[in-house]
Amino acid sequence: MRALPSKIYRTAILGLTLLGVGPALAQEKTEITITRQPGIVYLPSHVMEKMNLIEKQAAKLGLKDFKVNWVNLSGGGAQTDALLAGNIDAVNTGVGNLLLLNDRTKGGVKGIVASSALPLALISRDANIKTLADIKPSDRIAVPTVKVSTQAILLQMAAAKMYGDKEYAKFDAKTVQLGHPDAFGAMTNPTSEIRNHFAAPPFQFRELKSVPGAHIVVQSQDIIGSPLTQSQFFCTTKFADANPKAIQAIMAATLEAQAFIREHTADAVKMYKEVTHDTTSDADLLSYLKEPMMMEFNPQPQGIMKFAQHLYKIGTLKTEPKSWKDYYLPIAHNLPGN
Repeated sequence: MRALPSKIYRTAILGLTLLGVGPALAQEKTEITITRQPGIVYLPSHVMEKMNLIEKQAAKLGLKDFKVNWVNLSGGGAQTDALLAGNIDAVNTGVGNLLLLNDRTKGGVKGIVASSALPLALISRDANIKTLADIKPSDRIAVPTVKVSTQAILLQMAAAKMYGDKEYAKFDAKTVQLGHPDAFGAMTNPTSEIRNHFAAPPFQFRELKSVPGAHIVVQSQDIIGSPLTQSQFFCTTKFADANPKAIQAIMAATLEAQAFIREHTADAVKMYKEVTHDTTSDADLLSYLKEPMMMEFNPQPQGIMKFAQHLYKIGTLKTEPKSWKDYYLPIAHNLPGN
């Protein structure tokens, strides 16, 4: 594999060196558990699992026989509950969950590194719904977690733009909590009340291809005006302080996986299918990754402040956001986030 090419990645490597870690005060863990959700949004994690990248990076740092357990959960709410309960060590999920947990714990949960900023899309199979303004009180929209998932917050941001800040929650009552695979199943069932799904890749593409009448209503970049980090690794600061080499290994492994995806996309897709058992053809998955913004596998946090400012304005966040760096560990601060 070629060296990491971009200035961003060189900066990240510099961060690993300059903002890396000293000796731990106590013996570090040699086995950790990380959760993620379904979808190709989490492709870096699938590459990391198949290639044992975290384990290899940990070994370079002197953590021998290091083991990573990967657990798949259907929604960010279940992931964050597991993190706060101490049942897992790190989470790979959306930005909304990171911001809410950081605020709830008064800075006790922080990001390590972003892993992707692929676009989300609200898909409808209702011919009468062409824009968000067409959503009726009786309509239902599937999201991974109501009110607090990235998709739910995007709907709040859209409502605030359309109807005014006081109406930010206009779509909340119309959302239904379903993991993406279950939402896809509902969308393919003509008798289901679920005719709308705010999907993450590859599910929007699968629905557009297989669900009669399916079409895009709005995409995440239409609402926020720029790329938005859809998955990042985060953990408690307690875990980070006690396990600095593990944090460094996760960062380095993420950079390595992102570079591998860019340079060996077909091989990465095969790894994704092996891990997830997704039956989508290689050709279809590769075609999805050729769509606009579908190769945004970057380490820098994107759109963090726009999200945080919205959540503070509506009162969800109690602490006013000052910088995206407040939500991330120092190891990420050299990255060009926003």
